Amino acid sequence: MAVTAAVPLLGLLAQLTPAQADTPRQPAAAEPTGSRTVDIQLTGLTPEAPEAGDTVTVTGTLTNRSKQTITEAHVALRVGQLLGSRSAIDAADERSGYTPGLDGNEIADKYDHKVDKLKPKEKESFSLSVPVKDLQLGADGVYQIGVSFDGRTSSVPWQEQVLGIKRTYLPWQPEPTARQSRTTVLWPLISTAHVGARTVGGGDDDQNNVFENDDLAKEILPGGRLDRMVSLGKSLDVTWVIDPDLVNTVADMANGYRLAAKDGKTVAGSKENKDAATNWLNGLGKALKGHSVIALPYGDPDLASIAHNGAKIPTTLARLKTATDVGRITLSIPDTDLDLKVSTEYAWPVDGAIDRSIVDVATSAGATKVITRNDSLSEPDSLLYTPSAARPIGGGITAVVTDTRLSTAFEGSMDSPQSATLAVQRFLAQSLALTRQDEQKQRTVVIAPQRTPTTAQAEAMATAVRALQGGRWSLSQDLDKAAKTKADPQANTRVPARSAYPKALRKQELPTAAFTSLHTTQKGLDSFQEILQRPDRVITPFGLAMDRAVATSWRGRAGQAATYRTDVRGYLDSLVRQVRLIPKTDAKLSGHSATIPVTVQNNLLQDAHHLKVRLTSTKPTRLKIGERPWEERTIKIGAGHSQTVKFDTTINANGPVQVKAQLVTDDNRPYGQPVEFSVDATEVTSTVMLIIAGGVLLLVLAGLRMYTQRKRRAREDGTGGGDTAPGPQGPGDGGPAPTNEDAPQGPATDAPAPPAENPPQDSPAGPDTGSENIERSGTGERVDR
Repeated sequence: MAVTAAVPLLGLLAQLTPAQADTPRQPAAAEPTGSRTVDIQLTGLTPEAPEAGDTVTVTGTLTNRSKQTITEAHVALRVGQLLGSRSAIDAADERSGYTPGLDGNEIADKYDHKVDKLKPKEKESFSLSVPVKDLQLGADGVYQIGVSFDGRTSSVPWQEQVLGIKRTYLPWQPEPTARQSRTTVLWPLISTAHVGARTVGGGDDDQNNVFENDDLAKEILPGGRLDRMVSLGKSLDVTWVIDPDLVNTVADMANGYRLAAKDGKTVAGSKENKDAATNWLNGLGKALKGHSVIALPYGDPDLASIAHNGAKIPTTLARLKTATDVGRITLSIPDTDLDLKVSTEYAWPVDGAIDRSIVDVATSAGATKVITRNDSLSEPDSLLYTPSAARPIGGGITAVVTDTRLSTAFEGSMDSPQSATLAVQRFLAQSLALTRQDEQKQRTVVIAPQRTPTTAQAEAMATAVRALQGGRWSLSQDLDKAAKTKADPQANTRVPARSAYPKALRKQELPTAAFTSLHTTQKGLDSFQEILQRPDRVITPFGLAMDRAVATSWRGRAGQAATYRTDVRGYLDSLVRQVRLIPKTDAKLSGHSATIPVTVQNNLLQDAHHLKVRLTSTKPTRLKIGERPWEERTIKIGAGHSQTVKFDTTINANGPVQVKAQLVTDDNRPYGQPVEFSVDATEVTSTVMLIIAGGVLLLVLAGLRMYTQRKRRAREDGTGGGDTAPGPQGPGDGGPAPTNEDAPQGPATDAPAPPAENPPQDSPAGPDTGSENIERSGTGERVDR
């Protein structure tokens, strides 16, 4: 019987693959029960901070997560306990599920939202509106309120139970507090790098950056992130914190911009984006009027990365100081819509995290105030309230300590209506609780949100700030006033040690290699600009690109940051190569002296000067150039032209010689790559000339001897006997020609003519120049313009 039963089982196992047999069965997901049965999403709560006489409206959705149908249900509003401190709010954040007593009782039934039936996975919307007077609020302060869903399930039909709950906070301060907090909200306008060092335009003032992509246009077009930041900020009492690079880049776009394309080419940006840039700048100018504006150093440099990894690299701190100065100039341009009074006295390290090295770097660039956060400059446990933001930290430097809870309230995703609603209510609750810590002390509070809020985060921030500016427990003030507030004597003023810097932030820093690379680029730029007639046309775009290369926005994007630095350096190298020596082929020189031409080509759009061509012989005993083994010629080459310079050489011995041509600057630094070529030198010396002269003389003497011998033979043939045959008749008398040996005779027609004058043996054999035989270089050596 047992064997029979086992046969089907073995057959079933045989059909399983090894993977199926080895894979453990996944346990079925536990069905939600209790107050987690129904998911409640809060999509809105208005007003965010009600006053007496208001009606509070809460909207949301219900979703049945269980497999059971829920009946005889309703949605109700509950008012929980009064939370007397900021830490009590923190503790309430950690609670989940329904807790009798803490979550309070339901408000009157007449305000409930009835639900007859909610099937599995079914979703339904709700709205609750309750007059404030019926909320039964007691003393002023922060209340935790909840929206609960009560009903009956098919498994427990006889009992109504809480099947879902969602909590939030309700700040209740119908009358102004004895002393309101003075609150400063920073409103950042910062983006990422959108341009490198490449520019286009050849006129004196026609020079625009080439955009790497069109991402910036997406941010400034209507509805884009930066468009919303400006639109929202103009109606808020905030202090604007602006990266001047953003304004400068948008201005480039508005002037008619070019986009990088394939093969190093560029294409025109769209008119729509150009117009959007113009509109955004106009809107920004209007929004900033009457507001406090803080200009960050150009490009928003990562101060922590500089302090920890770049401060010891030459030129890094000097570059930071320049970025500060450029930032001030960029946002303070007369006769424009952005003619603003801006402050560059502030440094804002990432997340407000500081240590002594960061403070030192910030102040070296001209900052006198450092924006930090109270999780970096934390208060002693004995202090039972949040002190005012400003405090001295030594050396005439003021730390402006922002509030961590309020500053980070909108860092999470705000894409869903519930996340934004909960963040706004938590923000307002913490703000009221801070003020009520000690209403007899008027304190300054500074809020510094994330640098680049998303559109949804910006919308939520604006909602919270508008509610905060009602004036019942908070009054607005700008950052300059907050920084000048008298410091609380009990506040912490001790800057943390370098070792206390958060590890998570340290992992995101730019490495030392990044600053070393930029230093190399700076040295190359310094050398290049010395040869230019208009160095500003190169110094400015490359300087700004190197400022962007250390931006805070590169955190978490190490690969992209490295690519950006490489592209900047590569473009500089390509410009340097536009002024170059034309390659030469090997040459042949003969004679005692000769001339070597060298051609320099300038393909830049401006003149090149302060350059010399240096020609060096590797074997000066064989081939001497000028009075030394090397010689130089100063050159100035017009834009798009070439110039050839000639060097006199002296040949002292035969054989090949390697010759090197090198461009050098006025201070004798090599510029560009050298050009090397071989010269085959053939010298015709005085000894050789004497040998040749001697040979010629011997030939002449041999000719005279042959002539004399022929004459002698002729006489002998004419007088040897009487039977000599008569010769031809002479021209005069028709008789034979006389053959007298003493008669003068002319030279034979085939004899060589003697030289007119033979020089003495100790005189030069010829002129001190030989024929020149230099093979021409390639066709690219000279460019005629």
